[in-house]
Amino acid sequence: MKKIITVTVNGTEYESAVNPNMTLARFLREGLGLFGTKEGCGVGDCGACTVIMDGQPVNSCLVLAVEANGSAIVTIEGIGEGGKLHPVQEAFIEAGAIQCGFCTPGMVLVAVNLLENNPSPTENEVRQALSGNLCRCTGYQKIVEAVERAASKIVCGERAGEL
Repeated sequence: MKKIITVTVNGTEYESAVNPNMTLARFLREGLGLFGTKEGCGVGDCGACTVIMDGQPVNSCLVLAVEANGSAIVTIEGIGEGGKLHPVQEAFIEAGAIQCGFCTPGMVLVAVNLLENNPSPTENEVRQALSGNLCRCTGYQKIVEAVERAASKIVCGERAGEL
């Protein structure tokens, strides 16, 4: 029997009937058409499905949609404003941190969350934050450099207030 849930995704409230075993990742992709959330492993190991739920990064393949009832969720589609890329997305492009792009949404969301909570992280703090996200295409150095670049922009005031 389907359950009615209400979630706020990228600032918009949705009410939907979902099967009790539907994951949040499937709900976002199939129910809302937000295809930026990727499902890689389906068991919480890769981080490709990372979204921000109630201010914390979560593997949406491990969260049932019914468990997200009442939550505020941010996906990769919800971080830019007015058609502009988020500063973290810009930094990923500038640093050459994107290869195939499959892991990128999860990496970017983890980085956004990190910088919202710690605008000047150390390299070790960046690496620790990203440790739950796997990338099979690149070494992680360019990804770490991208997060550091975004942090530098924020601290220097180039894009202050946009995070």
